[in-house]
Amino acid sequence: MANGSHVYIGAARLSGKVGGIFRRAVGTERWEQLTKGLPEKTNVHAITVHPTNPDVVFIGTHEGPYRTTDRGEKWEKLAFPDKAEVWSILLHPSNPRTMYAGTSPVGVYRSDDGGDSWRKLPKAAQPVEHVKMAFASRVMRLAVDPGAPNTIYATLEVAGVMRSVDGGENWEDCSGGLLKLAELPHLKSKIQSDTEAEGMMDGHALAVSAATPGTVYLAVRMGLFRSSDRMSTWEDMKVGRFSPLTYARDVRVAPSDPRTLYACLSPAARSEDGSLWKTENLGESWTRVDREVKAEKTMMCVALHPRDPNQIYCASRAGQVFGTEDGGRSWRESRLPDGVEDVYAIATA
Repeated sequence: MANGSHVYIGAARLSGKVGGIFRRAVGTERWEQLTKGLPEKTNVHAITVHPTNPDVVFIGTHEGPYRTTDRGEKWEKLAFPDKAEVWSILLHPSNPRTMYAGTSPVGVYRSDDGGDSWRKLPKAAQPVEHVKMAFASRVMRLAVDPGAPNTIYATLEVAGVMRSVDGGENWEDCSGGLLKLAELPHLKSKIQSDTEAEGMMDGHALAVSAATPGTVYLAVRMGLFRSSDRMSTWEDMKVGRFSPLTYARDVRVAPSDPRTLYACLSPAARSEDGSLWKTENLGESWTRVDREVKAEKTMMCVALHPRDPNQIYCASRAGQVFGTEDGGRSWRESRLPDGVEDVYAIATA
């Protein structure tokens, strides 16, 4: 199954480093920077592969969304109505021509024609300001509830979570339960703002499993959290019982098994460690799966091949990419080109 597959990495240009979109064919060692049709200096925050046509890939950049129909050989800028940074792209699982893009400043945009045209969903443009940060908040991840296809969940950095039950037309803040948890001493965290609830509002990723429709799994600065009632209330999954690292950057449901989730855990946003963890029972217990990996920086993201459960890839902020093609029995590191740091996104298909 590995033949014909690719791994994609998205990175930002920070502190004069190299950013953009990079591709490696599975089974080879060479990374290619994909540039045709993209601005000379591109920050890539999100990568989403079409669920039924792996030739089609979307990326979110600091200049809006782009699309390729030939696995990145050339890119086209999509007709976005506003100038905005795109941090997340979602294709609806039952109708991939319906798409959503999350932005900074906070906004959600919808396309009903596969990305050819977009409209801004105005009710998502003004989230509740729980925390005042030095940067504009952004929509980091969007997910559709398998049990209610008009219900969409979003997590924001640094502004908590929100929900729509009508396909994105209207949104409501669902951060109350997270704010309640932030009153607990071990879940307080303040770096830039004037509130110790900052850490619980620092959302990075969320996922919903077909095994438990209505249950949302959330990765934030303070760990992994779960809502069993469509974000009405929240509970701490207490991943610290299993992992010495609890800063959560990514969480994904395995396409081959809805009871299996993967999470990227590290000490902090900018740290010198990180690892990949797996649960096969919807978070009741976790085990580390990347035993041969030594991440030099925060583990940022994980990608699970949509058709081959043996292919798993993750990336650290430092430009290291770790992969297994045998379900985790062995791992191999491949470095991105010199100067590539601040990795934000990974995908495979």
